[in-house]
Amino acid sequence: MALIVQKYGGSSVADAEKIASVAQRIVETREKGNEVVVVVSAMGDTTDELIGLARQLSPQPQERELDVLLSTGEIVASTLVAMALGSLGYKAVSLSGAQAGIETDASHSRARILRIQPKRIVEELDRGSIVIVAGFQGMTRDMDITTLGRGGSDTTAVALAASLRAKRCEIYTDVEGIFTADPRLVPEARALEEIGYEEMLELATLGAKVMHPRAVELGELYDMPVVVASSFGVKPGTIIHGGVSMEVRNKVRGIAHDSNVAKITVVGVPDQPGIASAIFEPLANANISVDTIVQNASIENITDLTFTVARSDLNKAMSLVSPVSESIGARECVSDSTLAKVSIVGTGMLNAPGYAATMFRILYEQGINIQLITTSEIRITCIISEARAKEAVRALHKAFELEQAGV
Repeated sequence: MALIVQKYGGSSVADAEKIASVAQRIVETREKGNEVVVVVSAMGDTTDELIGLARQLSPQPQERELDVLLSTGEIVASTLVAMALGSLGYKAVSLSGAQAGIETDASHSRARILRIQPKRIVEELDRGSIVIVAGFQGMTRDMDITTLGRGGSDTTAVALAASLRAKRCEIYTDVEGIFTADPRLVPEARALEEIGYEEMLELATLGAKVMHPRAVELGELYDMPVVVASSFGVKPGTIIHGGVSMEVRNKVRGIAHDSNVAKITVVGVPDQPGIASAIFEPLANANISVDTIVQNASIENITDLTFTVARSDLNKAMSLVSPVSESIGARECVSDSTLAKVSIVGTGMLNAPGYAATMFRILYEQGINIQLITTSEIRITCIISEARAKEAVRALHKAFELEQAGV
């Protein structure tokens, strides 16, 4: 008997009718002779609604109390799924993250899983129950409830699958799999049959919203196959795993874009040891991630330092960097929040000539200015104007012929 972990997103459990449909899908998996553990997100827009309610009462809610509040969304969904299964004649039990043995650090709203002690889950499986776990949450050693941040239910599901040594983890959402680009922007985008962990991690990090990056990292770390499919259809979806065969012709697997980008430039920085540390350490201490970093060539020991952060972190980042720029004698500190990233992703591009040149040429032909460029072994990212991002994604998808299967 195989153990399958399934995760259902908020759109999949948005109302009673959809919950009943999810319950039927769970039963089908069980009837194939599998043990089933299910992770659920909050129904529909519940999390946003709870945040809105909290902010009506407090402009800056206490992080601990906000986590307790937000965790209730998944609790509601998990209990309703368990009830739906009960009405179909199947024994089911709902568990909170704490009851499921998920221990996290104390970073409220963005907690990380430290360990899972799934004793209760195993006991319930041994009793013949289908176990429904509230995603997105855990508990600290001090018994405080924490949440894992946006997309945290994906992380819960993959972490549980690894802890329980499941056969695979199935992520059900409102799309049919991992696409070569966002199908809302590119109608010709194609669902991939398979993709490697590294490629998927790059796509997720660079803006693809189907899978959370931390969940992909866990999948790769524990070599846990992850299937991404639609909860509203029967198509097999995309499997994320290791050992994916290399593409023969086209090493570009997908186009990603992200509009949550802002640029900060510290102008007129003295070119001397310790300057970069003075600028970036306060950001690290504030849990602000820095992405692209570019330092201009020094002229008379003066340079400009440019880097990007998430647009949602811009105000906080500027409040930290501006005083530092004054203290180190920089001329000024400026920002731009009208940017976006567009990236091509694929294993082997670094060692194959022509991909960067093609990307730059296509953007040039569209009249799109590239402000910054960053690369890794499997991706090339350009920072451009947000107003041109959709156009860039469509043009690059066409140029690399990603709508064609097998290329």
